[in-house]
Amino acid sequence: MESDRTSLILRYNIKARDFNQGGAASSNIKRALLRLGANTQIARRTGIAVYEAEMNLIIHTTDGGVIRVEIEPHQISIDAYDYGPGIKDIEMAMRPGYSTASEEIRELGFGAGMGLVNIARCVDQMTLESTVGKGTRLRMKIYLQEKSSVGEGHPNP
Repeated sequence: MESDRTSLILRYNIKARDFNQGGAASSNIKRALLRLGANTQIARRTGIAVYEAEMNLIIHTTDGGVIRVEIEPHQISIDAYDYGPGIKDIEMAMRPGYSTASEEIRELGFGAGMGLVNIARCVDQMTLESTVGKGTRLRMKIYLQEKSSVGEGHPNP
């Protein structure tokens, strides 16, 4: 039997305020992409987008959230969601430098208001939905060109 659609799904539970694990999911995802033979630029863009989403879950949620990545031969779909406080003004949140991070978070070196901006720069498609008091869902896609497809051919050296 042969599958006409092959994909790899990676799922990570991200804990709120767990700064010690911040970056672990994005590093694992980047490593998986490189092992599958992804172009290094694709792995880098994916790693940055996932890292920023991961840190947003750590910084801004009360109960953490989930990052789910589906790697297919011609696209990478990234879904980050939580059931936390939500984003009051998405348009403002997308502006460079806008942040709702507490002073405590800023003292740790986070909360510069560039996370969503950096994500938008790294992905080909991005959708952000949020309801105050219910949570936020961030969906991202990175499209792969024929020459940089994942899982087809030999891995990069």
